[in-house]
Amino acid sequence: MGTPSTSATPRGAGLMLALATVGFAVNFWAWALLSPLATRFSAELGLSSFQQALLVAVPVVVGSVGRIPVGALADKFGGRIMFPLVSLVTIIPVLYLGLFGQDALASLLIGGFFLGIGGTVFAVGVPFVNAWYPPQRRGFAVGLFGAGMGGTAISALTTVRLVDANGEATPFVLTAVVLAVYAVVAWLVMRDAPNRPVPTAPLAQRLGTALRLKITWQASALYAVAFGGYVAFSVYLPSYLKTAYGLTQADAANRMAGFVVLAVIMRPVGGWLSDKIPAAKVLAGSLGVVIAGAALQSFTPDLMPLGTIAFLSMAAALGAGSGATFALVAQVAPANQVGSVTGVVGAAGGLGGFIPPLVMGTIYGQFQSYALGLALLAVVALAALLLDLLSVARRQPVLSRASS
Repeated sequence: MGTPSTSATPRGAGLMLALATVGFAVNFWAWALLSPLATRFSAELGLSSFQQALLVAVPVVVGSVGRIPVGALADKFGGRIMFPLVSLVTIIPVLYLGLFGQDALASLLIGGFFLGIGGTVFAVGVPFVNAWYPPQRRGFAVGLFGAGMGGTAISALTTVRLVDANGEATPFVLTAVVLAVYAVVAWLVMRDAPNRPVPTAPLAQRLGTALRLKITWQASALYAVAFGGYVAFSVYLPSYLKTAYGLTQADAANRMAGFVVLAVIMRPVGGWLSDKIPAAKVLAGSLGVVIAGAALQSFTPDLMPLGTIAFLSMAAALGAGSGATFALVAQVAPANQVGSVTGVVGAAGGLGGFIPPLVMGTIYGQFQSYALGLALLAVVALAALLLDLLSVARRQPVLSRASS
């Protein structure tokens, strides 16, 4: 197993968790650099609503699909190698976008494609943290690591301001420097957990085994809604608020940051709750809130107070649901397969975030309204709730005992 069978947490686990969380946040900061600038690029380059949505969605889909091989590599080589490696590779597209890639849609899409590498770091962190903690603390630990997704809030709060104050290259150069510093610190300080299970089977075989696990597909579907919904709102909310409510770019970015921060805070809460009660129950409550919030927002109520209440409620629910999903994975997946399962589930979550911005952009382009897109979110969340109640909730107690 990846952790001791007793309730003791190995010495140094807290520091390793902190390093992993910082690495997640820094790489997600890089991953989200294009989103706050999407409306600016749209105005400068004359992009359609679909092209603008595509611009912010490309890093999401690459970062998502890339988690599948990166998760398997993390099982094999460990976080001590993979965290610095992913961070260093991400520097290349960050500098390209900052210094050369902002003059045309094609160059932005190329840079965004490789920027997606930063989003794969999630599949490194979950098995790394999971191996450091005993089963009864994994939900909270993995949830706390997941708070690193707040790196998108850093991007939302700083990118536009830095461009306005110091030029369009500034946020990209700053992020590249931070990535380089983190990579050096991680290489010098980070260590994999003692007795970490190292798989011996080839990568393709391990991925095949992960794909045959029922929990992989169940968690993928749930995470596609929970984390996918979070990602979709975090990249598309500024455009939505600017178009639907006439907010300024800066005001919309600030409100998106508030959405992200609340979701980030609630992710470890969802993991902690899943250490206390079955994760399926936490997911059920979260999905119920998402259904209600999306249904309400489909009517485009006044932003104060109903619209704000709807979005903040969904932020809290999506954050808690994301934490609960990976608490479920940490409790159920075989110890030497956590990275592979995480890669697949993480890919599903990211892909869940890739599709909604494109759908929203297309629907608005056709009908000049977001109502149908939000109604579809409510329907999809309802389907996930039924899966959770009718399948996952019935199997989790048996699976949890078998894996502990």
